[in-house]
Amino acid sequence: MAAETRTTCPYCGVGCGVIAKVEDDGHVSVRGDPDHPANFGRLCSKGSALAETLDFDGRLLAPQIAGETVEWDRALDLVAQRFSETIAEHGPDSVAFYVSGQILTEDYYIANKLMKGFVGSANIDTNSRLCMSSSVAGHRRAFGADTVPGTYEDIELADLVILAGSNLAWCHPVIYQRLAAAKQARPSMKVVVIDPRRTMTCDIADLHLAIRPDGDVALFMGLLAHLVKAGRIDENYIGAHTLGFADAFDKASALTLADLMEATGLPAMQLRDFFRLFETTEKTVTCYSQGVNQSQSGTDKVNAIINCHLATGRIGRPGMGPFSLTGQPNAMGGREVGGLANMLAAHMDIENPAHRDRVQRFWASPRIAEKSGLKAVDMFRAVSDGRIKAIWIMATNPVVSLPQADGVAAALAACPFVVVSDIMAETDTTKHAHVLLPSLGWGEKDGTVTNSERRISRQRAFLTAPGEARADWWQFREVARRMGYANAFGFADAGAIFAEHAALSAFENDGTRDFDIGGMSGLSIETYDALLPMQWPQPGSETGKDTRFFAQGRFYHGDGKARFIAVGMPAQPGEAGRFTLNTGRVRDHWHTMTRTGKSARLSAHIAEPYVEIHPADAAALDIGPADLVEVESQHGRAVLRALVTRRQAVGSLFAPIHWTGQSASHARVSTVIAARTDPVSGQPASKMARVVARPFRAQHYGFAVCFEKPTDIEADYWALAKADGGWRLELAFAKPVEDWTDWCRKTFHIAPDIEPIAYHDGANGRLRLAFFNKGQLLALIFLAKEPVEVARHWAVSQLARPHDDRRQRLAITAGRPDAGAPDKGAIVCSCMSVGVHDILGAIGRGCTSVEAIGKETSAGTNCGSCRAEIREIIDGSLAAAAE
Repeated sequence: MAAETRTTCPYCGVGCGVIAKVEDDGHVSVRGDPDHPANFGRLCSKGSALAETLDFDGRLLAPQIAGETVEWDRALDLVAQRFSETIAEHGPDSVAFYVSGQILTEDYYIANKLMKGFVGSANIDTNSRLCMSSSVAGHRRAFGADTVPGTYEDIELADLVILAGSNLAWCHPVIYQRLAAAKQARPSMKVVVIDPRRTMTCDIADLHLAIRPDGDVALFMGLLAHLVKAGRIDENYIGAHTLGFADAFDKASALTLADLMEATGLPAMQLRDFFRLFETTEKTVTCYSQGVNQSQSGTDKVNAIINCHLATGRIGRPGMGPFSLTGQPNAMGGREVGGLANMLAAHMDIENPAHRDRVQRFWASPRIAEKSGLKAVDMFRAVSDGRIKAIWIMATNPVVSLPQADGVAAALAACPFVVVSDIMAETDTTKHAHVLLPSLGWGEKDGTVTNSERRISRQRAFLTAPGEARADWWQFREVARRMGYANAFGFADAGAIFAEHAALSAFENDGTRDFDIGGMSGLSIETYDALLPMQWPQPGSETGKDTRFFAQGRFYHGDGKARFIAVGMPAQPGEAGRFTLNTGRVRDHWHTMTRTGKSARLSAHIAEPYVEIHPADAAALDIGPADLVEVESQHGRAVLRALVTRRQAVGSLFAPIHWTGQSASHARVSTVIAARTDPVSGQPASKMARVVARPFRAQHYGFAVCFEKPTDIEADYWALAKADGGWRLELAFAKPVEDWTDWCRKTFHIAPDIEPIAYHDGANGRLRLAFFNKGQLLALIFLAKEPVEVARHWAVSQLARPHDDRRQRLAITAGRPDAGAPDKGAIVCSCMSVGVHDILGAIGRGCTSVEAIGKETSAGTNCGSCRAEIREIIDGSLAAAAE
C-alpha cells in the first residue's frame, strides 16, 4: 500500500509543506500540503519537480580518503585525528567549519556546540552569510536580537506591499502567489517593486522604481525625512519605545531632492509618488531580500527600512512591518542555534560574558569561544594565508558560490586538510577534499527547518538511506566522540538534539531573549516525529501560538527600546569596469543545481548560462541576440549567452549564479565578483561588481543532443543540461576541429563501428551529424559559423522517439520538425511543458488573457510562476499584430 509522508520543501526560505507519496514499486510523487500554513497546498515549479530529482546519478555513496573508498571508522578516525593534532599544535583558531542553510537545525546545533564549546573557537560560518547576514545585523542593531517581527499573513493583510531587492515571482514563488491572490481579491492593494531590473515580479506592480544599484539607503533616508515633514510619524511610539530618532532624522534631512535623484537615479515624480504612498497607507509591509542584503551597505539598507517602520509605529501589527525574505530553507534555523561566526546558540551574543557563561554551563563544556570567529570571506582568506590549516565543509560549494571563487579554489588546493560532506561525488569543491563523507539528501534525512516567518517544520525521511550515506549530525557526533567528548555528544537521534536545543533556548530565559521554544524541550521521540508546523516563541506550555513582535515595544536591548540607526550614504566601489554586474537566481534552478539540474523539466526553461544586457549596450559592443559574451573583472572571467532585453538598465548586466564546472566551461559567475563585504555583517556585495564585457567570437558554434552524458568536452565554450531521454549541449570553438566525427565519438561515447548520417553545406559552413544504434538516436550535432538556429525542443524530443525507418534518420539532419512533430519552442511553463509556440498558437486562436491561455494550454495553472512571462508574450504578440 502506498505510504504518504508530510515533510518540507528543501529549496527557499518559504518553507512549503510537501506530501511525498511512495508507491509499492518505489515510485515517488509529491504534492503541496494543503494543511501547511506556509503554502496551503501551493508549490512552485521546483517543488513540484522534487520527485524527478531523487536518483543516485553522481551520488557519493561511501567515505573516501584521497579518492580511495574506505570504511566509516577509518575516515572518521582520520578526521578526528587531524583536527585534534592541528588544534594541539596551532590552537583552536587554526581549524574551521563551513556549513550551510541546506542542513537541518539539528545538524547545525551539534556542529556549533562542537566548535564553540569544545574546540573553543567561533570559526564556524555558513553559506547563509552570503544571503541574510545583513538582515541579521540590521535586526540586532535595531531590535537587540535577530527577530523577524511579522508573518506571511501580514503580506496578505497589507494595503501597501513594498518589495525591495526581491524578484519574488522567481525567488519566492509561493509568497508571490499569495500576494497576487490577495491583490486580485482586493484590487485596492498597492504593490511597489524597487529593483534596477524590470523583473517578472513587476507584473503585479503598481509602481516600479528602477533604482540605481545601491541607491536603497538614500531612498529610505529620503522617505524618513519626508514622513517627518509630512507629520506622519508616531511620536508616542517613538518616545515610549525607541532611542536615536533625532540623529537618524538629522542625517536623513541633510539630503536634498537633487541628492536623492542623483543617488537613486529616480525622477522627482516617482520619488514623490512612493513617499506619498507610504505616508498615506498605515498597513504597509516592506519585504526585502538579496538586493538589499548582498551589498557593501546591506546592513545600513536594512536599518534604513526599519527606521521608517519604527518612526510610524508600523511594526508588529497585522499587515505592518519590515519583513526579511530568507533565501535558504534553514538559514533561520542556523541563526537560532548560533550557526554564524558572530553569534552564540539560542540568539545569545558571543560578545556578552554572561551569555557565554550561560551557554558554557548548560553544555558543561571545557571552554567557550570568547570572540567572534571568521566570517565566510575572511575564513577562506585565512585558509589561503595558512592561518586555518584544517577545514570541514558541509552541504555547500564555496568554489562556485563565494566571491573571487578562483581564489577560494586555490586556497583549498593548498590547505593541509580539507573534509567535505556532500551528497554528490564530483563538485568544484569536492575535488579539493582529502576526505569525502557521504551525506543524506532530501527524503532521506530527518529533522527540522525554520522558514522566514519563524515557523519550525519537520523534514521527514521517506526513502531508505543509499549506500553508506549518513546524517550530517551523526558525522559530527562521531568525530566529537573520537576527539574525547563522548559524554556531551551522546545523542541517539535527531529528536534528542532538538530537545537539547529547545532546553537551551529556555535556560535562564526570563523573557529578555526572543528565541524560546522551551515548551518543546521535553518532547518524546513520538511527539517529535508527529510535530506540526509552529511559530516561535513557544515558551513553557504556551505551544501552538502564532505571534508577532514589537507592537507594544518590548525590544531586546537592555532598556527594552529599539534603536534608530543614523545611516549614511554608501561609498561607491573604486574598481574599474564599464558595467555593474548584478547576480541572482532564475525561476527553475536552485544554488549550484545539485538537485534541480537532475530534472529535465526544470532545465527546459533556461538551459544555458546567460547575461542580460540592454539593447543599447549590446549594439555599442556589436553583440547580437544569442551571441556569446565574455564578462571579465580583475578577479576572473565568464563566458555567457547574451540575452538582449530592455528589462535591464543601460550600464548594468545581470547573470545567474547556478552554473558550475560540471555544467559549463566558464560560467562560475562568482569568479568575477570582488570579495568586498559589508563592514558590519560580513556579507559579500554580490550585486555590485564592476566588469567589462566584450563579444566572444568563435569559428564554429554547435548544438547537440545525446543519449549518454558527454565527458571530457573539448570546446572553448560549452554548457550542458539534462533533457528528456538524455542531454543537451551548447558549444563554441575558437578553432576548427580537424575531424568532427572523431570528436563526436570521443565526447558522446560512440562505438567506432557506428557511422554517422551527415549533411554538409560547405558554402555556408554548416555540418550536421546523427549517430544511431538501430532505432535509438545516440547523438545529433548541428555545427555552423554563427550561433546555431535550430528547433531545440524538437531536437531534444528525438532522443525519446524510435527511428527505425531510414527515411526518418535521414530527415532528422534537416534540422526542423516535420508536420507530425511540431516544435513547442522555448519552454515557458515548466510545470506543464508548454512552449512559446504553444502560447503563440493559442493567441492566434483568440486567447488574449493569461486565464484564457491557461484554459487552452494549461500554462500557468499549476504554480503560476510563469504567468508574468505569458502576459509578456501576449502583450508582445498583440503589439506586433497592431503594427
